[in-house]
Amino acid sequence: MNGARPKILVGDKIVDEALEMLRAEADVDVRIGIGQPELEEIIENYDALIVRSIPLVTEEVIRRGKRLKVVGRAGNGVDNIDVAAATRHGVVVVNTPDSNSFSAGEHTIALMLASARNLPQAHQTVKGGGWGRSRFMGNELYGKTVGIVGLGRIGSFVATRLKAFNMRVIAYDPYIPLERFKRFGAERMETLNDLVRQSDFITVHTPKTEETIGMIGMEQFRIAKKGVRVVNCARGGIIDEEALAWALKEGIVASAALDVFTKEPCTGNPLLEFDNVVVTPHIGATTFEAQHRVGTDLANYVLSALKGEIVPNTVNLPCLLGEEIDTMRPFLELAEYLGRLYYQLEKVPAERVELIYNGEIARKETGILTLAFLKGLLSPVMGDQVNLVNASWLAENRGIKVCERRDEVSKTGHVSLISVIFTGAGRRVEYAGTLAWDQSPRIVRVNGYQLDVVPTPYMLFVEHIDRPGVIGPFASALGEADINIAMMQVARTVKGEVALMILSVDSPVDESTLRRVRQLKGIINVKVVFM
Repeated sequence: MNGARPKILVGDKIVDEALEMLRAEADVDVRIGIGQPELEEIIENYDALIVRSIPLVTEEVIRRGKRLKVVGRAGNGVDNIDVAAATRHGVVVVNTPDSNSFSAGEHTIALMLASARNLPQAHQTVKGGGWGRSRFMGNELYGKTVGIVGLGRIGSFVATRLKAFNMRVIAYDPYIPLERFKRFGAERMETLNDLVRQSDFITVHTPKTEETIGMIGMEQFRIAKKGVRVVNCARGGIIDEEALAWALKEGIVASAALDVFTKEPCTGNPLLEFDNVVVTPHIGATTFEAQHRVGTDLANYVLSALKGEIVPNTVNLPCLLGEEIDTMRPFLELAEYLGRLYYQLEKVPAERVELIYNGEIARKETGILTLAFLKGLLSPVMGDQVNLVNASWLAENRGIKVCERRDEVSKTGHVSLISVIFTGAGRRVEYAGTLAWDQSPRIVRVNGYQLDVVPTPYMLFVEHIDRPGVIGPFASALGEADINIAMMQVARTVKGEVALMILSVDSPVDESTLRRVRQLKGIINVKVVFM
């Protein structure tokens, strides 16, 4: 946020502390319940917009928001925001799914315990003047196997807590790297059915998508352990309610605990007729702490996005958890540096780009690194029109095909290595980079030349004949122009042929000096790179 204070429009209620945080760094207008016509009329004056489920943030709103950099949704869903339009226009969309993770995770465990120990039924009996302890014989969690479907924020929270009950934790999530399973102490199941066959308890923690609707259905209940207990605090419909009713009648499912339903309110739902079904009215996130955290987290995210920082829970970027951002930040810099090299060193349009992630970095979320690379690639030709949000869309529209490949085994000795292969107009260009011991980016390969170069703001890439008397006059010419050399490296592939010299200098090299050094004997070409 440079220069004038940004302006933020708040279109729905958030906690006062969140408003105070925003006002400390921005000018804030609160228009609770703002109508669509008024929003379209005034949005051009704002850098950020905060909403809940209304108003609709349509493509027209985004198109008119010439200054708009970020839309923040206080809550989880983004159904009222045209995310595709925001992506095309480079507008960051953030929400706050983490803010209710503790509440939803705790509610999951509460329902699991209530279901296993028949707590609601016992409560009602005692309240009604009864007793009869033997009717409420339950099961321990200790030593049982819990199957977690979806190992995202809430699923991983539940996994770590249930480990404390000495449960065996297994999980199914085809979109999560193996490292995450290990981090949260969960055994990875290759298929959903593998998980179902082994589980004493099943709890689902996936978003509701075309892929996940009804994913726990008749097929799964037919192969489940007799006496399995099922919990759903995620979204209604992920567990097929008709299939669940059948499994309860057949005695396959010993009990179910549900906070969400296909249709809400759930009046008349046949599942309510079962005594062994524990239900709550979608209150997984209904805690004072969660609602407070929604506002303050969103305020932080919006302010960070306005500063151009990487933000957790960006809807139109690959997901990074808060603790992952610091780990990934130096890799983001490295990826952007590798991208910036191409159009400053080559004049041939890139048609295809392949990014290869080797070593430990291959186990991380590399999608965000590919976006950082594309931002670097396009920035020299598109300036500030490109950012992490729209970089992929802009590359696609320029006809650049982007591929990713991962290999967790490093074949070069580097702990982590990012390599990039460009092809276009019959040419093939390759760069590679890594992180040094101090986590600073290094360029280690340029078209077969092995190097160890620190990217700096002003650099010269010089191809020259590998012979005595070439480098000295070049360095002297820069000195005579009062240009200080901060770093110099020379690499060659064959003695006496073409070598590559890379220099970092403390100031830009003027055109007259460039003309002079390009005319020196043995110099093939000199290219200026700004990082």
